[in-house]
Amino acid sequence: MPAKVPEDAYTAEPFVPDGAGLDELRKAAAGCRGCPLHRDATQTVFGAGNPHARVMLVGEQPGDQEDRQGKPFVGPAGKLLDRALAEAGIDPAQAYVTNAVKHFKFTQAEPKKRRIHKAPSLREMTACGPWLAAELAVVEPELIVVLGATAGKALLGSSFRVTEVRGTVLEREIHGREERLVPTAHPSSVLRSEDRESAFRGLVSDLRTAARILS
Repeated sequence: MPAKVPEDAYTAEPFVPDGAGLDELRKAAAGCRGCPLHRDATQTVFGAGNPHARVMLVGEQPGDQEDRQGKPFVGPAGKLLDRALAEAGIDPAQAYVTNAVKHFKFTQAEPKKRRIHKAPSLREMTACGPWLAAELAVVEPELIVVLGATAGKALLGSSFRVTEVRGTVLEREIHGREERLVPTAHPSSVLRSEDRESAFRGLVSDLRTAARILS
């Protein structure tokens, strides 16, 4: 039984079991109360995919469909990401996908109205960090693909700017591990782009950099 977290404390750490595998972590995450986001979300959305993946893709947070289904990247952005990965030469089935924040943060004008995505705060991202650290420790990927600005800030700090480093290979210490990372745009930003085809090509180009590292 995890320790009770004070209302003003933001950390998932008491809920993360030591030395756990992914299945045990996923079960434990379902009961996470490390920040207030759990109150409105339908459920925790933990990472999924190949537990021995050479590449881990880290996004921002679950979207509406992910929140309802309990799986990451199952909505329109996930389908676009799978297509981009395949075009870049990375088998989506061999990757592990997760998010920096495990609960859906949204605004809603009134019940039954569409839930509008709201970016998580740095405090919320930091609170969820122990889950991502645990996933990295178990999967031990050779490469992390950073999907978008929020994931970049969660992993690399608040000064991260995806436009400045996308498509490049970074080497940083992340949660006590030396990691190689390739930042790129989040697939949802491709869907929002006025020139979606050009934005998609940019995503594929960045993912090809990741594919070369893994080849």
